[in-house]
Amino acid sequence: MALAKAKITNLQTGQSFNVLFNPEEYTLNKDNNFASQSVPGLSSPLLQFVSGNLRTLEMELFFDTFEPTPGPNPKPGHRDVREETQKVVDLLKIDPDLHAPPVLQVSWASLQFTCVLARVSQKFIMFLDDGRPVRARLTVTFNEFINEEREAKEINRQTADFSKAVTVAQGDRLIDIAGRMYGDEQKWRPIAMANGLVDPREIQTGQTLHIPSLPFTDQQSGEVFK
Repeated sequence: MALAKAKITNLQTGQSFNVLFNPEEYTLNKDNNFASQSVPGLSSPLLQFVSGNLRTLEMELFFDTFEPTPGPNPKPGHRDVREETQKVVDLLKIDPDLHAPPVLQVSWASLQFTCVLARVSQKFIMFLDDGRPVRARLTVTFNEFINEEREAKEINRQTADFSKAVTVAQGDRLIDIAGRMYGDEQKWRPIAMANGLVDPREIQTGQTLHIPSLPFTDQQSGEVFK
């Protein structure tokens, strides 16, 4: 049984095409951003998670139009290979309705990757006597496409009680942290309550504080802060 062809689908138009030859391999990349905070007296900086970076998919696609293309819709040989490679390159164009390149689905067996095309590098490696290229390698990079609606569906994140952790820097006051996290220095009380601070002025350099999402309800008094 022949291996299924890798396919690229434009999710805006529904149009799709198969690659001429499946890639020999592909690479999925994922990493996170961490901020380091130097604290006097500690042997190394403290790390704080900031955000996750986009997943990327990298692969090399091979195109050959020198030989006839077999299949249910055969194509003659000695064609300009750019007839095929341009299908990929065109995915970088800005959609007039979206004002952005289209969102794509790269499908190959178990690989299902919703993404946008971020980069294409074309290398033409065989030519006819008249100079027309008939073989090419395209190195492509796709960036995973995530929006708020899709992330909410795919990730079971409890936003109501989700909190961030911050490390107290030298000279920090609770109102400073509230200003950075909430954009309002007057909202320091939810931070104090969530961390059981009796005296908000006594936070220590290097201390980790949990920042509750708003609205926040104090479990003891039932008071709600928005």
